[in-house]
Amino acid sequence: MEQHSKDRPAPRFDMIGMVTADMAATLAFYRRLGLDIPAEADGEQHVEVAGPGGVRLGWDTVEVIRTMYPDYRMPTGEGRVSLAFRCADAADVDRVYRELTEAGHHGEKAPWDAFWGQRYAVVLDPEGNGIDLFAPLG
Repeated sequence: MEQHSKDRPAPRFDMIGMVTADMAATLAFYRRLGLDIPAEADGEQHVEVAGPGGVRLGWDTVEVIRTMYPDYRMPTGEGRVSLAFRCADAADVDRVYRELTEAGHHGEKAPWDAFWGQRYAVVLDPEGNGIDLFAPLG
């Protein structure tokens, strides 16, 4: 990789992008996790939201991706992307997991006390991406 000179900054990590087949369902899921996404975004083909620290999370519909890659097919299976949301405390991990699964989202791994010192759970978003919920124990 090319070295960056002192007068030219290195590229800066800025956004995580995901593809969705159902923008409204995907955005509703992330609203439940506290992201401030306007309701009118549900009908858009591309949506971005800035998180803490300014890093953006973005979604494109399959149709948008096919303008760049005409033969694009949604990937299937595990491990496509995983996002982690820190909860207020261990009890909050349980609460958020319960609220998401009661709303019909797939609970991939029920809350447990992980050996690395966190309360942890995994819920799948509408596209099957793993969403980790965690908080320090104690």
